[in-house]
Amino acid sequence: MLPWIGLAVLLFILDQLTKALILGSYRLGDSTTITSFFNIVRVHNTGAAFSFLASASGWQRWFFTALGIGAALFIIWLLRSHAGQRLFAFSLACLLGGAIGNVVDRLVHGYVVDFLQLHYGGWYFPAFNIADAAITAGAVGLILDEILRVRRAR
Repeated sequence: MLPWIGLAVLLFILDQLTKALILGSYRLGDSTTITSFFNIVRVHNTGAAFSFLASASGWQRWFFTALGIGAALFIIWLLRSHAGQRLFAFSLACLLGGAIGNVVDRLVHGYVVDFLQLHYGGWYFPAFNIADAAITAGAVGLILDEILRVRRAR
């Protein structure tokens, strides 16, 4: 289990380090064009993915914090019993590192710091961060793990 916790900690540190760099270098709304399809931008997200519930009255901060803590505890429990399943455990570690990264933001700032922005032809994907990317990689890994598990069972 230790290597997977180590991966989660590494992702958490990378997430928090990059967010600290953004907070120290950018004001809210500042943006730097990196390529024709990628910007670095400082955005505060008080909601969840795609700013879901961002305009709620503030209760969502504590709801998403509790949800993240609950998910982290459940993931640790799963890792204890499935550490030998490499893709599954890798995916869980990515989810764990990302969840904790965003929970810390909510506790410290009251919002999640997002800064990676993809766009094309006037269409902008919502800004995200390293924690979000880790959560997405973990979710994709869980789906792939299940597909492979079903195929092996045939």
